[in-house]
Amino acid sequence: MIQASGLSKSYQNVHALQDVDLRVEEGTVTALLGHNGAGKTTLVNILSTLLPPTSGTAMVAGYDVVRQSRQVCNVIGLTGQFASVDESLSGFDNLVLIARLLGASRLEARRRADELLDMFGLTPAARRAARTYSGGMRRRLDIAVSLVGRPRVLFLDEPSTGLDPASRISLWETVEGLVADGTTVLLTTQYLEEAERLADQVTVLSKGKVVAAGTPKELKAHVGERRVHLTMSCRADAATMGASLRRAGFNAIESPDDCTVSVPAAEFTDFADIVRTAADTRAAVVGFSVSEPSLDDVYLALAR
Repeated sequence: MIQASGLSKSYQNVHALQDVDLRVEEGTVTALLGHNGAGKTTLVNILSTLLPPTSGTAMVAGYDVVRQSRQVCNVIGLTGQFASVDESLSGFDNLVLIARLLGASRLEARRRADELLDMFGLTPAARRAARTYSGGMRRRLDIAVSLVGRPRVLFLDEPSTGLDPASRISLWETVEGLVADGTTVLLTTQYLEEAERLADQVTVLSKGKVVAAGTPKELKAHVGERRVHLTMSCRADAATMGASLRRAGFNAIESPDDCTVSVPAAEFTDFADIVRTAADTRAAVVGFSVSEPSLDDVYLALAR
């Protein structure tokens, strides 16, 4: 649904994007990660026809974003970083206005407005002027506006910024529902938890370039692995446990700073073998924990 090849954008001597390649399959979520100024918003603006690229090509739903920009606009929805609703109108009237501009009848526009207000928990405030909404409510209304036309492709530029935890979770559930119905989503985010929750694919940008891309699982595999940590009662027990696990075929490592033994556990079946070996070893285990690499680890490793 989205394909970019060699996409670049320059402003005199500033290179906002440099030879970016991107592919997003239909009915999936791709997250763009990167620091402020990495080029995330520039890429979204090009794909949504708001900016022309300096070089390279991009297609959305089979349409060229430069030569067929009108067709692209007919199949996309966009929520920018800042709410852009008309604050003099009520939430209901904002949605009806957009629906009418998109060609809906008066009745269809009102029905769609009611549907979206209910979806985003804004029905109690439907008739209030948007200027009386809290920041989170305006953000939810802004996202609702981008869904009026039931877009095939949805661009969300840091959609959960300013939302409280409950509203953020509600937004995630809404995005998951849209994707389940076949919508393709490209989102930028500063929340790694958000990318981990929603994204099928993650693309990491830095200084306008793609520095890593893959599934969250693939990216996490580059910086670490799942490990089991056994905390022993003393260093002698840690040494005994480490030796026992190594005899069982595990690459166990005793920590030089405490009484902990760390063991890689690539497969879930490894857990049973580790527990069985630990139970058969005459050493006192006082703690057991499991750690997995996160997208936070990926992001920090790439930043370094």
